[in-house]
Amino acid sequence: MGCRSTFSTVRIDPEILKICGAQTLRQVETGDSTFILLSYASYTFMWAKLKKFFWEWRGVWLVAPCTTGSILLLRLSGGLQFLEWQAFDRYLRSRPQLPTDERIVIVGIDEEDLRNIGQGIIPDRIYARVLQKLKAQNPRAIGLDVYRDLPVPPGTEELNDVFESTDNLIGIEKVVGDRRTEAVAAPPALKNKTPPQVGANDLVIDGDNRVRRGLLYLSDRNGEIVYSFSLYLALLYLESEGISPQMVEGTSNWELGQSLFAPFHSNDGGYIRADDGGFQMLIDYRGIGRFETVSLTDILEDRVPSDWARDRIVLIGAVGESFNDSYFTPYSGGVLTSPKPMAGVEVHAAVTSQILRAAGGDGALFHTWSEPIEGLWLLFWSGIGAVIAWNWRKTSGRRAVVLSRAIAPVFVTGILLGTTYVAFLEEWWLPVVPPFLGLAGSTLAITGYMAYTASKIRKTFGRYLTDEVVANLLESPEGLKLGGKRQKITVLASDLRGFTALSERMPPEEVVTVLNLYLKAMLEVIRAYQGTIDKFLGDGILVHFGTPAVGEDDAERAVACAIAMQLSIQEVNQKLAQLELPLLEMGIGLHTGECVVGNIGSELHAEYTVIGNHVNLAFRIETYCTGNQILISEQTFKEVGSANLRVDSQKEVKPKGVKEALSIYEIGALSGKYNLFLPKDDEQFIRLREEIPLLYLVVEGKQVSDKIFKGSIVGISVKGVEIRVEKDSPDSMPPPLSNLKVNLLQLIGNPEISEDVYAKVLDRPASKRTFYVHLTYKPPAVATALRKILTQALQQLEQ
Repeated sequence: MGCRSTFSTVRIDPEILKICGAQTLRQVETGDSTFILLSYASYTFMWAKLKKFFWEWRGVWLVAPCTTGSILLLRLSGGLQFLEWQAFDRYLRSRPQLPTDERIVIVGIDEEDLRNIGQGIIPDRIYARVLQKLKAQNPRAIGLDVYRDLPVPPGTEELNDVFESTDNLIGIEKVVGDRRTEAVAAPPALKNKTPPQVGANDLVIDGDNRVRRGLLYLSDRNGEIVYSFSLYLALLYLESEGISPQMVEGTSNWELGQSLFAPFHSNDGGYIRADDGGFQMLIDYRGIGRFETVSLTDILEDRVPSDWARDRIVLIGAVGESFNDSYFTPYSGGVLTSPKPMAGVEVHAAVTSQILRAAGGDGALFHTWSEPIEGLWLLFWSGIGAVIAWNWRKTSGRRAVVLSRAIAPVFVTGILLGTTYVAFLEEWWLPVVPPFLGLAGSTLAITGYMAYTASKIRKTFGRYLTDEVVANLLESPEGLKLGGKRQKITVLASDLRGFTALSERMPPEEVVTVLNLYLKAMLEVIRAYQGTIDKFLGDGILVHFGTPAVGEDDAERAVACAIAMQLSIQEVNQKLAQLELPLLEMGIGLHTGECVVGNIGSELHAEYTVIGNHVNLAFRIETYCTGNQILISEQTFKEVGSANLRVDSQKEVKPKGVKEALSIYEIGALSGKYNLFLPKDDEQFIRLREEIPLLYLVVEGKQVSDKIFKGSIVGISVKGVEIRVEKDSPDSMPPPLSNLKVNLLQLIGNPEISEDVYAKVLDRPASKRTFYVHLTYKPPAVATALRKILTQALQQLEQ
């Protein structure tokens, strides 16, 4: 089949075409090549999609594994073990308690029994009588949870006879511990029987002094297996039902009835490197008071029915506090409550009951996951927290979204707790604390990343706006809304004199260096005086004071900022001089009035800015400035007050577009709390013996007029010159504060016409045909020539 017919029957995904390109398809000439190309295109397309997917969720791929690894390390160090025990206890106490186990009863020995007997210790005769009465009721097993390694006369021989004649009686011994101080031997009469009728009553106590694990058997110091007290009693009970334990070949597990018993391992559940000696299991307590209990006196005085113990397991042990045979368990209370211990005989009864339940197929054996599966469980919940938090970065600040951000973690935590609790009811102990920390940790990690990103945004905004504006934009519910409000502000407009012409002669790198030095210094001053930078206009800066919140001293602070900026420009010029770069002069205009302030624009682009004719008026006032001059409007002057201002001059101007003349004031100092002063510059013009001819044109806005005027320089100063017009004509005299473009015709060493020089006409009294100008821009050759002319004039003046 030809290439053309092949392609006519193949449908290609447009996205694949974008990736591979139509030109590649046109280069294919066979059907096999078409298949190869489409396969490659599909692969490329899928790979691009996959890369995009991984990039979009990069925070999840990074945070979830890192959080999981950190929590696993914390868990392996044992740092979470106590919390996981507390979670286990809470779940155990929270679940419905099982009903009373009628198969097991307790004969509890308390302080009242001691008072009835009249002795501080119960003699052997009493136990012999109790055992004979119980034996007569045909129980399936009797457990004497009382140490009787030594005789307590009277009645020792009588008790030994009962021991020897009772085949379903089990005594106790303490196997674990030092032989001299901790281990307790079994009653000799029971130990010497074949088989020995003795069980170990050792209990495993966790680091928080609670009993959560029970022993089924362990090895004594001679290496012989010793059944636990509880297991021995349970096996005697089950023996009559034909149930006996069976070892599972090749393992340490064994079967009893309908359940498989597996030993506890050191890292099962929430345990870390626990002692797993012997055959242990987690105790599934029935609850508190889940076994019928009578006193020793009740048995002695026949206060119980004659068949009370029939086919039951009877445990005899101390329940009074003075016997010091009580232990803290998960049912002893939480961290914030006073713990209540459980009698040791009741703990043994709970373990015995659990074995009977398990043998009957009623569960009762806790299961745990392997460590790899628990690691995946932790990674899953860390991922859930990361996904939720990462997804927040794309949301806006609407109330519904903020509410969902608050509810989502609570909802997911509820799912985690609910899932693990339901599993606990089914006898599965799943990790609770690690996944909760993974969920919270990954959420906080990504939230912290977003906060870091927000801080970078704040820092970026802070280059242009004050901290108050940034906070208003990022934190206020109204901060990002489009629109504005009217409020009185003070606008500051600054601009460098002659910088446009200067920058045209400089390499771009030098222009950037000059601007960076200048803007950095100005921004530091503006930030110090809490001004809001609206925008940069080339070498100009628009700043407003009184946004976002209006203050009492906005106008005064704006004037102080202007003076500080002019003082700072002197430091900038020192640095520029060291770099052999041109020096700068700046003019600043200020005006106060009501403007619209807010986020102006559309959903696609908006700016926090000010709009109004008062902004334009500040720019108009700035245009009247010469270098290093500050001019303020009458409104700003009134806001600050004349008492604190040093006014160096005052003039009336009529800017373009303004109907009435405006009073503007040149400010040289501000007293009071700011106390800032600009040095007075009394410029002295020196008469020249030889005039320098020139041509000049008036600059209106950005346009240069086409009418050329002739004149000559008759006087010179450091910053300006005095010009005499050629003809006594009103058109020849430029108005004060207007801008001129000047070309000198005869300079020292250069008979040709000079490059363009820019100047501003000073509002300074002169003769009928002369006026003064401030030179805002001088090309290097002109500047050098004028300095030489000034030097010669000074020398002639001194002679």
